[in-house]
Amino acid sequence: VQLQASGGGLVQAGGSLRLSCAASGRTFSASHMAWFRQAPGKEREFVAGISWSGESTYYADSVKGRSTISKNNAKNTVYLQMNSLKPEDTAVYSCAAKFTSGNHYSPAGFAYWGQGTQVTVSS
Repeated sequence: VQLQASGGGLVQAGGSLRLSCAASGRTFSASHMAWFRQAPGKEREFVAGISWSGESTYYADSVKGRSTISKNNAKNTVYLQMNSLKPEDTAVYSCAAKFTSGNHYSPAGFAYWGQGTQVTVSS
C-alpha cells in the first residue's frame, strides 16, 4: 500500500491543522492506521491510531483531548485533526498502515509508511 501524507504547515500556538493521508494499493478498509511524529533529536513517537473499521481510536496522552483521528474507507483516507496546537507538537508527522494484529503503538509493528509532513507550531 502506498501512503501520501499532506496538510502540515506553520501555525501559531493555539491554532489547528488537519493532516490527511491518502492510501492506494492494498485494501485500505482492512488496514489499521496510525499517525506518528518525530521531532529533531527525538525518537519517533505514537500520536493516534484507528482500527480498520474506524470504531476504535486511541491517542497518546500528549494529544488526547486535542486531536481526533478518523478514517474514510470510501475515500481511502485517514485524517488527524489537531486543535490547540502547542510548540511541542512541532515535528514531522507520518502516517502508517498495518494489516496484522499486535502492538498498535510501536512503529515497528507498521509495515507501510508515508513520507511525512512537517508541522511547525510557533509560540
